[in-house]
Amino acid sequence: MLRPDVLDYYNRGGEHGRLTAGTGLLEYLRTWDILERTLPATPCDILDVGGATGVYAAPLTAAGHRVHVIDPVPSHVDAAGRLPGVTATLGDARALDVPDASVDAVLLFGPLYHLTERADRVRAWAEARRVLRPGGVVLGATIGRFASLFDGFVKGYAADPFFVGLVRDVLTTGVHGGGPYFTTAYFHHPDEPPAEARDAGLAVRRVVCVESALWMAGRLREVLEDADQRGLMLELLREVEGDPSMLGTSSHLITVAGLLTDS
Repeated sequence: MLRPDVLDYYNRGGEHGRLTAGTGLLEYLRTWDILERTLPATPCDILDVGGATGVYAAPLTAAGHRVHVIDPVPSHVDAAGRLPGVTATLGDARALDVPDASVDAVLLFGPLYHLTERADRVRAWAEARRVLRPGGVVLGATIGRFASLFDGFVKGYAADPFFVGLVRDVLTTGVHGGGPYFTTAYFHHPDEPPAEARDAGLAVRRVVCVESALWMAGRLREVLEDADQRGLMLELLREVEGDPSMLGTSSHLITVAGLLTDS
């Protein structure tokens, strides 16, 4: 299950409201846009692994899908399970209590952040493969290797020697050591998520940036508040989301994969 410091971070509401404004809202809008273009036709059975309080499960259910959340944080499971039409249980991405070939889509939006050992991340991908039906899809979200480096200068954290030490560790090992800035996590180099998915026996379809470098834009809030500018931004990001030169700039990536037999 989760490391104690990671569990404490989420129990303290570390993610509460994060996706409602600024860079978090950009992440949410882009993730939703990718989901809409990637998921099988409605209605489908979706396993939302690490789905937290149901931030994506709720709109997916409203769109007509059947969504079950599995999360290792009891308070998350309680909150998600109260959402209309959403079911939720405690669980671990590395050992899903779900039958083989039983869902059309698996979302790994969280587990790959906090499994710092590569073998554990491959196990999570492999479990997603096990429960996937033919024709289904797995979407795995990861944090970009250089996100803390960029964030340190955008937000001024780089003035803190402790934060600089975290950045140096991430750049060297990929492991973010926690403390007052986020919690223990693994920040992926863009080449790593597809390699991990392939080692789990999946066929990688594409890797896309979520925010690109626009999460560092000084006028981001203004753009997000203007419907026309927001729509234009999302339209243009769709055109460049898979460009390899964009992947290292993004604070999050999504890797899309399916069964080898579907290739």
